Amino acid sequence: MKILITGFEPFGGEKINPSFEAIKLLPDLIEEAQIIKIEIPTVFKKSYQLLKQEILKHSPDIVICVGQAGGTNAIRAERVAINIDDARIADNEGNQPIDEKIFKDGKNAYFSTLPIKAIVEENKKDNIPCIVSNTAGTFVCNHIFYSLMYATHKEFHDIKGGFIHVPYIREQIKTNDIPFMEIEDIARGLKNTIKASLKYENDLKLTGGLNH
Repeated sequence: MKILITGFEPFGGEKINPSFEAIKLLPDLIEEAQIIKIEIPTVFKKSYQLLKQEILKHSPDIVICVGQAGGTNAIRAERVAINIDDARIADNEGNQPIDEKIFKDGKNAYFSTLPIKAIVEENKKDNIPCIVSNTAGTFVCNHIFYSLMYATHKEFHDIKGGFIHVPYIREQIKTNDIPFMEIEDIARGLKNTIKASLKYENDLKLTGGLNH
């Protein structure tokens, strides 16, 4: 088994991005699966161009893309990617698409094929805060998530894939009112995510919805 896991380079004036920093702490083997770690640019179209190259190069069984979500203290297993780029800020090459479809022939949305409820449970057992999230935003995180799921529907039919958001880490925090998670805990959370993705062919049937 091969698992390709990607994190982003820093963006928005930050000097660090916890998504790839945590990935670098992962072992090269988890449950006898080879872990392939890739940093991708925080650039709309270029991020998927590189991801596709790596998929073609390595032929992974599972692809997990990881990104930063400031303002939360939990790892977020994303449920759905939407077919829209709507950037509040420019990406790292100055692109700022507004209300643009990612793929004109794509569906309005695609769901993750990772076992998101099992991922939450695996992390809860390890005392790592983790929730199901129903929006991956409209920046490059959603762009790469949607592009991955589009590709698994159109071309890479045997690949299971999805997206995980992780909080800020301590080094990024300048005031006490901003939530964060220790980098070692994020790495543990990603390791648990990989274990659950390997273990569960079908997701667990558990509550994880929201009342609003």
